[in-house]
Amino acid sequence: MTVRRLGQVIGVKPDRVEDYERLHAAVWPGVLEAIRRANIRNYSIFREGNQLFAYFEYVGSDYEDDMAGMAADPVVQDWWKLTDAMQDPRPDRSEGHWWKTIPEVFHTD
Repeated sequence: MTVRRLGQVIGVKPDRVEDYERLHAAVWPGVLEAIRRANIRNYSIFREGNQLFAYFEYVGSDYEDDMAGMAADPVVQDWWKLTDAMQDPRPDRSEGHWWKTIPEVFHTD
């Protein structure tokens, strides 16, 4: 199995940090299931001040299709309506993306 490791960054609005963390302390089961179906594993989000860093491993064979499938899930769409309102996307992110994907520069097992 090939594992693709991804890191992403985005801001969180200073007045929404507590809301964001409270929401993620009890992630909806439907969101967790959609993440699993999209072949995402080992997903973590870290916060430093008003910056979020996400790390996950993709274990599928068609990343774009799996991400489109997750984005089409109605539960995920409802979740994103909540989280998007709390986030502050980076202006230097790729067009059509909410989080900025950053390059991996080192990895060891």
